Amino acid sequence: MPSPPARLRAAVVGTGGIVTGRHLPALQEHADRVDLVAAVDIDQGRLDAFREAADAAGLTGVRGFTDPDAMLAEARPDLVLIGTPPSLHREQTVAALEAGAWVLCEKPLCLTLAEYDAIAAAERSSGAYASVVFQHRYGSGAVHARELIDSGELGAPLVAHCQTTWYRNTAYYEVPWRGRWDSEGGGPTMGHGIHQYDLLLHLLGDWTEIRAMGARLVHDVESEDVSTALVRFASGAVATVVNSVLSPDEVSRIRIDCAEATVELTHLYGHRNEDWVYTPRPGLDDEARVTRWRTPASDLPSSHSAQLGALLDAHQRGERPPGSGPDARRTVEFAAALYKAAFTGRPVFAGEIAPGDPFHEAMHGNHPDWSPQR
Repeated sequence: MPSPPARLRAAVVGTGGIVTGRHLPALQEHADRVDLVAAVDIDQGRLDAFREAADAAGLTGVRGFTDPDAMLAEARPDLVLIGTPPSLHREQTVAALEAGAWVLCEKPLCLTLAEYDAIAAAERSSGAYASVVFQHRYGSGAVHARELIDSGELGAPLVAHCQTTWYRNTAYYEVPWRGRWDSEGGGPTMGHGIHQYDLLLHLLGDWTEIRAMGARLVHDVESEDVSTALVRFASGAVATVVNSVLSPDEVSRIRIDCAEATVELTHLYGHRNEDWVYTPRPGLDDEARVTRWRTPASDLPSSHSAQLGALLDAHQRGERPPGSGPDARRTVEFAAALYKAAFTGRPVFAGEIAPGDPFHEAMHGNHPDWSPQR
């Protein structure tokens, strides 16, 4: 019998809460396929604590580095998982790609379309791929919903609502990089609601037009603390999108009204099958069909582990992983278009933000009311 394939060599860059709390358990769950060999953090105490946590999880022998370039040169990983503040994502992703490693980077993958272009160029020259963490796509409920919509089983999508109404207090924005264009890329449009509208795009496909508003209603920050948008999709479906950090009753919700049924997901930071509800149209009397809608083949929660598994499958097949390439760019473009529509007060169409457009270079588009120099 042929020997099993060698495990991929993985490294993490950044060892804060998201990496310790989400990526480390995912690596532990897939320890038969991937070997964590290195970790990078500029904070030696935090790095030591992560290595201890990895050792306790059975992931032993993790080498510690305080410099990512040194790690890439010495550890030579096949896969780099990035969980640093957003302003570092582009630089660290490009460096990993140029070293020949695949990348799984926390959202947002980058802060602008110009930064995305640099990542795409590094992909082309290296042959490696960069995926962004949008773990909500990978739960079985989301997989099932997309299959039903794509197959036409639910009828044509018509009307959708996408809601990320969360709450963040003043202390949250005392972290120096939050609420700033150059370090976070924006407010809840980039840092919070991006998970839900990425899932909406994943379910409904290409968007064609956005009209939007943005406001600073509570927090004294450079970026917005709430945004709203009206969206038209290539299919003809229309949607509303709300991104807020001002909402005491926190919820994440997607609702899609199709010709044959409404599908609705209500959760906060992650979902299971039970969080998805299918309501048939009045007069539809087909119990077997409705039961099929409500019964996915498996019950896999949305998680970093689910996405890591999909990436490892793609690596094994030598294919571009999900959540990378044009698929990743579409979500970045959506954010840029939402900001441009909100700040200019006019509709923005897919494809119009090209090099030379100020919203290609910065999400604030150098708008006098929103740029850091205001």
